[in-house]
Amino acid sequence: MKKRVLIIYYSQSGQLTDVVRSIAEPMRPVDDIELVFECLKPTQAYPFPWPFLSFFDLFPETVYDDPRPIEPLSCQTDQPFDLVILAYQVWFLSPAQPMTAFLQSPAAEQLLRGTAVTTVIACRNMWLMAQEKVKQHLTRLGARLIDNVALTDPAHSAATFVSTPLWVLTGKKGPFLNGLIPAAGISAEDISKAARFGQAIAQQLPNRATEDNSPMLQNLGSVSINERLIASETIALRSFRIWGGLLRALGKPGTLLRRIVLVAYVIFLITLILTVVPITAVIKRLLAPLMQKRIAAQRRYFSAPSGESMNMDLNNE
Repeated sequence: MKKRVLIIYYSQSGQLTDVVRSIAEPMRPVDDIELVFECLKPTQAYPFPWPFLSFFDLFPETVYDDPRPIEPLSCQTDQPFDLVILAYQVWFLSPAQPMTAFLQSPAAEQLLRGTAVTTVIACRNMWLMAQEKVKQHLTRLGARLIDNVALTDPAHSAATFVSTPLWVLTGKKGPFLNGLIPAAGISAEDISKAARFGQAIAQQLPNRATEDNSPMLQNLGSVSINERLIASETIALRSFRIWGGLLRALGKPGTLLRRIVLVAYVIFLITLILTVVPITAVIKRLLAPLMQKRIAAQRRYFSAPSGESMNMDLNNE
């Protein structure tokens, strides 16, 4: 009997679509696996590239899990799947609104309850808090998270602080300034190598017991934890909630007063990123010798369930 795999995703720039295709490709020729793709469609399309204020005006609702609605799914939600792959972007340290809208939908409850789930993230570098939110949704829905993949921009954080906003606001990936700022996004090599996750699934899923909760992607380097960013993400998310609550109290997206205060917030956010984030990273590094057990525990927690270790023994490596 064929194992049924549903891949649910939403991509603005096409980068996440490329990641999904890379992961799915090794599963396509496997007779014992049936692949179903579901691209989430917002009822009101999000622009890409983004107008400056429209982009930042999105963050209060994103942080407070109040997304715009999505169109009904095209797949049949009353037929069970053996594995659901949720591929999502990170917006303001939260899942992108279309994925949040799906996780809040009756369709998600039908599809995910009791089902094995693998999450796939494509983002700049901060994804821990977004994944925590997704994990909370999956727990509420009764899903079984068995694996997580997080692909990030390989450039230095200082470079991506410039390149990623330029990509989002102009639609151009770069490189910029004659190569001084590298091209934004996940590298073509990393996207291509993501096929190893699909190959591991293709090798194991056909003979896998339905109730097996063990990871399929261990020892494949599916995630890499930068412990210096853990505190920064926590602080930034708290800031997002404070400012997001204030902006929501001032009116709906697009209202004049909200946008005036939003400008002040953007200035505050840039200051926060340029000061608090590097300071907390330096403090974390200085205290690392005294916090080895705590840091190790954090790495284990955030890298679960697939883990960080890398062992490239698959046939195509």
